[in-house]
Amino acid sequence: MSVTEERRSNLAAFLRSRRERVTPEMVDLAPGPRRRTPGLRREEVAQLAGVGVTWYTWLEQGRPINASAQVLDAVARTLRLDSAERHHLYRLAGHAEVPLSADSNQVTPEMQQILDRLGDMPASLINSRYDILAMNAAYAALFPEIAAAPEGERNSLWQSCLNPDADTVLLNREQEIARAVAVFRAAYGRHTDDPCWQDFVRRLAAESPTFARLWARQDVADPGPRVKAYRHVRLGELRFSTTSFTAVPEVRMVVYTPLDDQTRTAVSVLMGKGGIAR
Repeated sequence: MSVTEERRSNLAAFLRSRRERVTPEMVDLAPGPRRRTPGLRREEVAQLAGVGVTWYTWLEQGRPINASAQVLDAVARTLRLDSAERHHLYRLAGHAEVPLSADSNQVTPEMQQILDRLGDMPASLINSRYDILAMNAAYAALFPEIAAAPEGERNSLWQSCLNPDADTVLLNREQEIARAVAVFRAAYGRHTDDPCWQDFVRRLAAESPTFARLWARQDVADPGPRVKAYRHVRLGELRFSTTSFTAVPEVRMVVYTPLDDQTRTAVSVLMGKGGIAR
């Protein structure tokens, strides 16, 4: 058996095993007449995922067919795959890279608890597209526009490019946005076939001449520790060092450590812990 044939055989076995553990009740289907096998039927998976019965049957039989990222995502949702299982499905289906999930189910309660335990140190969980998946109270107080933004705009790159009048704005804005765009482009190289990423680039380039110009430069960079300076509308200059920790694939925890007493005091003030009232 060739490597490709073995991969397809493993894909078939994996899909069957995941299908058999999902009951009709779990997906709001009537149990119906007595079933010969546990879990969902193939036609039920196809219906719920919005794909053809024949196509899904062939996929589960390990036949040589192409499966797009969108279709695999639909199958993964229907079979209630977790992050590790979703990655495994993509690899078995022959996709070298796994597109970033559009939802934020990668954030566990334990991750949020870690963020909250950081207290006066602003921190967030951010994916490689710069979507803010979770934040603590200090981050929300420092960047209220991000915290209040609708889901599609709760993105630090989007806000940096399109909201120059925010309460907290970057000093050296051009330089910092240029680096952020370069880091984003490096990540984009892993997601060029993902419609969500394509749409994000189109929308941001249409709205922000700054992003469009920097995007055209083709610069790439890796994420890393930074010293960032901001100006707050009421509290003046704030300085932080930012440190990133990989939480799960393509999701980083970014922690803002105040570099001086003025910044530490300002964060406490913004959180309503004393000093000037918000």
